[in-house]
Amino acid sequence: MVNRRPYSSKVLDGPARAPGRAMLHAVGFTRQDFAKPQVGICSTWSQVTPCNMHIDDLARHAAAGASAAGGKALIFNTITVSDGISMGTEGMKYSLVSREVIADSIETVVGGEGFDGFVAIGGCDKNMPGCVIGMARLNRPSVFVYGGTIMPGRWRGRPVDIVSVFEAVGQHAAGQLNDADLADLEQHACPGAGSCGGMYTANTMASAIEALGLSLPNSSAQAATSAEKRDDCTRAGAAVINLLELGLRPRDILTRKSFENAITTVIALGGSTNAVLHLIAIA
Repeated sequence: MVNRRPYSSKVLDGPARAPGRAMLHAVGFTRQDFAKPQVGICSTWSQVTPCNMHIDDLARHAAAGASAAGGKALIFNTITVSDGISMGTEGMKYSLVSREVIADSIETVVGGEGFDGFVAIGGCDKNMPGCVIGMARLNRPSVFVYGGTIMPGRWRGRPVDIVSVFEAVGQHAAGQLNDADLADLEQHACPGAGSCGGMYTANTMASAIEALGLSLPNSSAQAATSAEKRDDCTRAGAAVINLLELGLRPRDILTRKSFENAITTVIALGGSTNAVLHLIAIA
């Protein structure tokens, strides 16, 4: 029989671990919860970007899924940097660094708290590889969930998105768009939560990670604010419990064939060349 608590049992079981259990009673544990697999829910929630502004809600759905499947879920956070906001400034120098901080922080919390498995939910560009690098390092049963792409806005009767604003900056520089129109467009291009609506790094890496086999089917294709995305999170939480029962870990999935699938997917979609950097780092 597979041990569903290979890590949490070392942290929580026995008389000597009573002080640790006392602290967890304060965050809502019952006595019965200590006998369940402990599932971390890594949220990249932040208000610094629409890519991540909704992930606190998605994390709660993932936690509910894990708990309903027989685990005990605990939500924790890591950071994000917005490439879309910082690029072209000194701030962009922190972007790739954030990938490593995300991976390090996931490894730190999951390892330190003795979680038996976890769900990682990413939104902005470097979240995706950062989460997966953490998953591969720890090699504990885990699932990645993409926070989802943003819906288009509408401006003067037509759909617009962040690409429309980039194009408008060029039109403005060429004297084809005035200040008022540019300001009006920028207020309508991003209507709510979700990652940049193009085949940039976020959507590219979400697709690649699904092809790698570390996300549930269709996770990369659901809009951030959709009912399907919330259901994706709930099912991901439950899937971690199934992975624990199967004894299936990320490095069992991350084979040469899975990387070939991911590379083929990126090429077929015309994805971001940043995938090269990130797939090498994951491998």
